[in-house]
Amino acid sequence: MVTWLKEVFGVDKPVIAMAHMAPLPGDPLYDDQLGMKGILEAVRKDVRALQAGGVDGIMFSNEHSIPYSTKVGPETIAAMTYIISSLQDEVKVPFGVNALWDGIASIAIAKAVGAKFVREVFTGVYGSDMGFWDTNCAAALRYRKSIEANDVKLIFNIYPEFANALAPRPLRDVAKSTIFYSLADAITVSGSAAGIETASDILREAKAGLPESIVFCNTGVNIKNIEEKLSIADGVIIATSLKVDGFIWNPVDPYRVEDLMNKVKKFRETL
Repeated sequence: MVTWLKEVFGVDKPVIAMAHMAPLPGDPLYDDQLGMKGILEAVRKDVRALQAGGVDGIMFSNEHSIPYSTKVGPETIAAMTYIISSLQDEVKVPFGVNALWDGIASIAIAKAVGAKFVREVFTGVYGSDMGFWDTNCAAALRYRKSIEANDVKLIFNIYPEFANALAPRPLRDVAKSTIFYSLADAITVSGSAAGIETASDILREAKAGLPESIVFCNTGVNIKNIEEKLSIADGVIIATSLKVDGFIWNPVDPYRVEDLMNKVKKFRETL
């Protein structure tokens, strides 16, 4: 079955790597001395390292904008749009956007910069580190329609980090309803936080409910478990294990990227 995943990335089981931005203007940890120029150059170095290592796609994210908000300000949207736009000529792989944790902002930025996809929590109600987290999928999809961004694929994180559903249901049921009633283009499931491994039984449960839909593994993928995760999921989103010393706030380590992608390529030959 040819899915939008194969059409966008040109490979089976794509690896989407994160390009994290340092704290942006308005964030508590924003560095005035580093400034936007410094942030841009750091992201540029990461993008070059990821592409040289052979990743299939890149997703830009304001990962360092802690503590996170479920509705970002215009300064965040402006800064992310500026950084991604400044790098467009250098990005040779399909790319996406994740403005944590604001689905409508992610779609708006994606439309502006020509991104192919976004990842966000679009459905559910959660008790979270950010407080009461109430999503509005209907508003997000209608917003995508209103700005003529239907070509921007929406990857729904249905098992988000830092949060617990206030009305929990079996994951398989959530996965099915997210695809069929919330119109997700794909779903992704996560561990409890960035860098924490997504349990394989959770992945299997989600995929079992959606054998013909796209399911991503979202957190904790590394060179030791990449084959296991790709044997279950349709693709992976990866960040922490590709950083220097495997630490999320560090820059991308090009050797880690190359080693992981070499293993991925060998795995694909067995498919």
